[in-house]
Amino acid sequence: MSSEWVMRWSGVGKCDPQPWVVDDGLWARIAPLLPVRQRRYRYPGRKAMDDRQVLCGILFVLYTGIRWEWLPAELGYGSGMTCWRRLRDWNEAGVWQSLHELLLAELRAADRLDLSRAVIDSSHVRAMKGGPKPAGARSTGAGRAPSTT
Repeated sequence: MSSEWVMRWSGVGKCDPQPWVVDDGLWARIAPLLPVRQRRYRYPGRKAMDDRQVLCGILFVLYTGIRWEWLPAELGYGSGMTCWRRLRDWNEAGVWQSLHELLLAELRAADRLDLSRAVIDSSHVRAMKGGPKPAGARSTGAGRAPSTT
């Protein structure tokens, strides 16, 4: 299939860039963070898909919201399962956290990081000593309810 089909299918116009395509500058930052996969010496199997193409496949699925198994093979990003497995492996290897820290460091160095509008969510910041324990729910009735069994 052509790239025209992808643009029509995903809602991206002909003049709009494809946000799932990783440019050279971003790839230069990401590539060193990716873990090196070793091929087995005996029974090496099929050659692994290129990391950059797999990353584009991951971004395509996340951007368009399609299911992993529906990733079109015609795009050349590998199968949806390959992209999902690589995303899982990279997540376990801490690639995304390292990339986040790298990009934050670059923004700080360029004095482009503005934390005046930052939001801290309790799901991202651990309470070291725990919070206050909630009291038990108060009863609204005068006494215990009769058993129905």
